[in-house]
Amino acid sequence: MRTLKNKKGLSVVVTTLIILVVSVLLATVVTFYAINVVTTRVQEEDLKISELHVWCTNDGDASAAFLVTNTGGRDVVIDKITVRGRKVDPQYVFYWKLAADVNPPNELVWVASDDPLNYLKGNYSGSDFRVQGTNSLILPSGERMVIYLFNLSHISTTDIGVTVGVVVFTANAQYHKEANIEAAG
Repeated sequence: MRTLKNKKGLSVVVTTLIILVVSVLLATVVTFYAINVVTTRVQEEDLKISELHVWCTNDGDASAAFLVTNTGGRDVVIDKITVRGRKVDPQYVFYWKLAADVNPPNELVWVASDDPLNYLKGNYSGSDFRVQGTNSLILPSGERMVIYLFNLSHISTTDIGVTVGVVVFTANAQYHKEANIEAAG
């Protein structure tokens, strides 16, 4: 009976607290591990839109051009492009894929002549220039393309100086960029 008087041990409350804390810590470690495994193996899409220009001629013909860079870890399909909330008809979407080591020349992006397509064909005939876009433009990871939009009938000379938004839609996201409408010379 002597052993009953010299009880040395943990109380029920302390034992329960220890078991509870250990199980919560274990669950937290397992959760963080699972999140780490999932996020490092999932490649995300990310587009960067730059060099956006929207032009309007004296005749009221409007066009736009911008550079899209796929900085994400997976290929992207551009489903739709809108300017000022209106979808651009795919027959008026033209694009030029750039090689990874080529910088777009300024005259390519800034050109706003009467017939920029003939300018492009004449000066960049050896490039990967596509005369007409389709419903879906594919941009592989790490690559860039210049996109041209023509026949923007909802933009007129009265809009010169006004800010306009261009939105590029993919299956997973929307990418928005704004610029002021410029007068084409």
